[in-house]
Amino acid sequence: MSDHRRSSRVRKPFITTLLVLAFLGVSDRMSAQQDGLAVARAYREAHGAQVLAEFVELLALPNVASDATGIRRNADFLVAQLRDLDISAELLSLPGAPPIVFAEMRVPGATRTLALYAHYDGQPVDPSRWRHGPWESTLYTGAMEQGGQRRPLPAPGERIDPEWRIYARSAGDDKAPIAALLQVFRAFREAGVTPTSNLILFFEGEEEAGSPHLRTYLEAHRARLAGVDAWLFLDGPVHQSGQPQIAFGARGVTGLEVTVYGATRSLHSGHYGNWAPVPGEMLAELLASMKDERGTVLIDGFYDSVEPIGPAERDALARLPAYDEELKRELGLSWTEGAPATLAERLLLPSLTVRGLESGNVGALTRNVIPSTATAALGVRLVKGNDPDAMLDLVEAHIRQQGFHIVRDEPDQATRLAHAKLAKVTREGGYPAARTPMDLPIVQRLIAAARRASGRELLLMPGLGGSLPLYLFTDLLDAAAVVVPVANHDDNQHAPDENLRVGNLWYAIDLFGALLTMPQ
Repeated sequence: MSDHRRSSRVRKPFITTLLVLAFLGVSDRMSAQQDGLAVARAYREAHGAQVLAEFVELLALPNVASDATGIRRNADFLVAQLRDLDISAELLSLPGAPPIVFAEMRVPGATRTLALYAHYDGQPVDPSRWRHGPWESTLYTGAMEQGGQRRPLPAPGERIDPEWRIYARSAGDDKAPIAALLQVFRAFREAGVTPTSNLILFFEGEEEAGSPHLRTYLEAHRARLAGVDAWLFLDGPVHQSGQPQIAFGARGVTGLEVTVYGATRSLHSGHYGNWAPVPGEMLAELLASMKDERGTVLIDGFYDSVEPIGPAERDALARLPAYDEELKRELGLSWTEGAPATLAERLLLPSLTVRGLESGNVGALTRNVIPSTATAALGVRLVKGNDPDAMLDLVEAHIRQQGFHIVRDEPDQATRLAHAKLAKVTREGGYPAARTPMDLPIVQRLIAAARRASGRELLLMPGLGGSLPLYLFTDLLDAAAVVVPVANHDDNQHAPDENLRVGNLWYAIDLFGALLTMPQ
């Protein structure tokens, strides 16, 4: 615990503050509402070094979704942090599932309820590919690849450059919004500011594993989650231009692995080349049949179920900045799929991506053999209207049209001899896309509050390109769901050297201060 939190100054417990403020006059309560953004901003400006130190403390906890011990340590840490702020928090549990960190704050007089979702788990890491340890939380004066230099954490009172970067797993995805929320609650408690909405905090521990238990959790606690007017998903990056954005949906996701077969064992390429079928070549031909050279998916029916966007979404799309050319330069790309359509327009369509290929070896391990198999991992991103299983059915139908016999397990000798082309298809789980209308009254209030906090043009995105299980909240709980990203777009999400730009942490604190005190 920091010296600041150990201080002997008298503070009002947060829950008590809520009750006291309920009996104050309306003008006093509105004054507190209006001060939420200013209070949050003033707090992080006065205590910036402490805010970074506490963020580093959270990042130091390994949080790979498959590590049950590490995940539980993170969950316990967050419960302790919330209770230290006099917020009643608990762990929701299911057998064999990471716990949900849950807190509920009822505000006397509030007429709406906001639920704030984030996830405290992170992607797996290969430490050998990181400049520093994934949980060392190293601070740099800027992005590593742009010449940033390592430096120590700032001392209290030292000027903090918003361009500094903190490198650690989950710095951007998704511990930053959790850390920002904790600081906002701390600032509110010290200043006597009360939220204007009832609040539910819902921090998941297996989002990076596909949220396999999320539906069960929501169904088991449906009564406690009833009456939520809007779910705010605190996840994802801001726009590639660096401008803040709010997204009103997210793509769904599914996928499959395809393995094609040659001989029952690897063969000497000299003795059998030009005679034995080559699985790598067979797979390459199959994959090439799925898309044309412009990136259009050629699978029959792939785009047929797309649900078109409405007038408000079309207007928001037209207002987005033209950033594709700059993004191409940043990424070293001379062309893009679907041109001249923009990235934002392409995100409104389902996509088919080769995520990985495997057949034999390359580099120093290359051998003069014909491998016995070749495997491709395919990812399918979904938009509103697409059903995950139906989309995989279309992919399988295309594989059959190319002359392949599909199996679910390793083929036996009889199957091999009966079919010239064999493909083992292994389906992944998945979930559909979701979208919330932009013209809902609660959504308009959220937009107004976010614009006030951002201090610059706020971009309104019909949907994120990435995937979140928003459909469970829009369909199962019948609530609006809005994605509120705060991380920098170049945060190396899911990759080595993940990072967060310090200015984006400051933005998150300001934004949450505004959202939690927006007018009724």
